[in-house]
Amino acid sequence: MSKAGRPEAIVRPRAGERAFEVERLEPDPALAEFVDYYWLVRWNTTGEHRQQVVPQPRVHVAAEDGRLLVHGVSREPFFRTLTGVGHVLGAAFHPGGFRALLKGSVGAISGTVRTAEDVLGHDDRAAAERILSTSETAAIVPVLDAYLLACEPEPDPTGRAVTDLVDEVQRRPDIARVEQLSEHAGLSARALQRLFSDYVGVGPKWVIQRSRLLDATAAAHSGEPVDWSGLAATLGFSDQAHLTRVFTQVVGTSPERYRRDPGTADDR
Repeated sequence: MSKAGRPEAIVRPRAGERAFEVERLEPDPALAEFVDYYWLVRWNTTGEHRQQVVPQPRVHVAAEDGRLLVHGVSREPFFRTLTGVGHVLGAAFHPGGFRALLKGSVGAISGTVRTAEDVLGHDDRAAAERILSTSETAAIVPVLDAYLLACEPEPDPTGRAVTDLVDEVQRRPDIARVEQLSEHAGLSARALQRLFSDYVGVGPKWVIQRSRLLDATAAAHSGEPVDWSGLAATLGFSDQAHLTRVFTQVVGTSPERYRRDPGTADDR
């Protein structure tokens, strides 16, 4: 995955640009095997801005509300209401990267939001206070580096392999079924399920469908007309109705209605 992650996960990005800015940053090189990138969100709003983000198969650790919070992979839509002036610094882990810090099955924290102290065993209050006291990049990134390094993650070839498999799903829109990924991995479907549950926190079927959904979201963000029937076939959905149903469940509206939303893309 690129250091930009998948920006199409930000729902209605044009509306979001008017309320906040996102900076993506490199972690300490010693964390690069585990952390894909840091993200720093700064906002300054006169009212309220409710932002939706499509969850991806990756754990996040973020400084917010006075703590470092560990966000396990969630199947539910994610919303955050921004008010006044503020910032959040977070770490987006590689899909197979967080297990090295957790030292246990990532599936155990899926769908949960817990303090880093609770999950990782290290008091996070001082680090969160320092990170939230200023939004200056040079001052806060080393604090998050130090906290995560204190968890003493060790290199994990299996974690790297799992991340590579998720990357393969992202790169290849033709991967639409678990059997295809199993064949690529040289594992049975059952073994792949166990591996993903342990390292990613969700199964390969969810990972594949979520990646294909984000491909559809990226098409909507392009500002160009979309042949949704043809795209559904390309992405492995049984038909356009199937794509529409999955898209609506996650984003809250049909693909075409979302594409035409003035908060989604410019020049429509």
